[in-house]
Amino acid sequence: MAGTLFSPFTFKGLTLPNRIVMAPMTRSFSPGGVATGEVAAYYRRRAETQVGLIVSEVTGVARPASLNDPNIPRFHGEAELAAWKTVIDEVHAAGGLMAPQLWHVGAVRTRSKDWEPPGPYDSPSGLSSPGHKFGEGMSDADVADAIAAFASAAADAKRLGFDAVELHGAHGYLIDQFFWEGTNERGDLFGGELAGRSRFAVEILKAVRAAVGPDYPVIIRLSQWKQQDFTVRIAHTPDEMAAWLQPMADAGADVFHCSQRRFWEPEYEGSDLNFAGWAKKLTGKPTISVGSVGLSGEFIAAYAGEGSQPAALDELEARLDRGEFDMIAVGRALLQDPEWVVKIREDRRDELKSFERSAMAVLY
Repeated sequence: MAGTLFSPFTFKGLTLPNRIVMAPMTRSFSPGGVATGEVAAYYRRRAETQVGLIVSEVTGVARPASLNDPNIPRFHGEAELAAWKTVIDEVHAAGGLMAPQLWHVGAVRTRSKDWEPPGPYDSPSGLSSPGHKFGEGMSDADVADAIAAFASAAADAKRLGFDAVELHGAHGYLIDQFFWEGTNERGDLFGGELAGRSRFAVEILKAVRAAVGPDYPVIIRLSQWKQQDFTVRIAHTPDEMAAWLQPMADAGADVFHCSQRRFWEPEYEGSDLNFAGWAKKLTGKPTISVGSVGLSGEFIAAYAGEGSQPAALDELEARLDRGEFDMIAVGRALLQDPEWVVKIREDRRDELKSFERSAMAVLY
């Protein structure tokens, strides 16, 4: 198979062999927060089958309540980082490229009935969603410590040999809780109008850039929708989106990873451009699009138990060919089938697999 999807792409000196990115997907297979050999093998299998860039599952930065599950990996601590060194060495041995996704859940409840994080939940204003009290808002010192934690993790990613780093600023987690006026009621420099609500992300990007230097690729994942409310929007117009994204580009973001529930849906009336298309047009930065790629059903429905069948990629290929965005992230299709990329490239589409919720409980 030819075309843009399988053409190389270079950003910030990093050349991907194709435009396919493995989307970050939470996998609770790291007991006590330490990735296992099975986790390393899971990522190596994607490298062996020519995924252009692997973005890891979410991995927590060094704040007491950055994670809401004890079996999600951490990206701090001697044992944890040694495990991630094994992961990236395995990926590189198979010829792959990889970025860890650095995460802080913010005011999101634990997923375990028998476990609580070892410290208070962080959030801009002590809200888990508009009007719902959850803990206390972060102090100035808490904000500074969280910024430093992201920068320290990014520096460790570079030191361990990862090829890039991604910051999770989407889906209603901590960075996104600062963006969202419904959960950010602060009256200081990190609240108020959009410029203030974006300052937390901007300061993280500045700190990360200082920690990794000018030439290391930094990606940030963003979304308009939140897990708390699928209809929420940070930027209601292209002008608002430019005001939201450009300060992050100026602060050190090299790539915007733009999450939608369905990648083919237009972001604004009067244009077919999706979120990633608008982000590229407004900032000039490379973008990754994502959202229900290669499957008939979107992922929220999948969590509720709805199955999905393989879907045609004609729309994706057309948008890539005309340069609307630069890369496409594939989630569930790659979660269950390490050979998905090879099957697409070799036009073995009759071998593509349907997706069932049970796949989320397996490291294929």
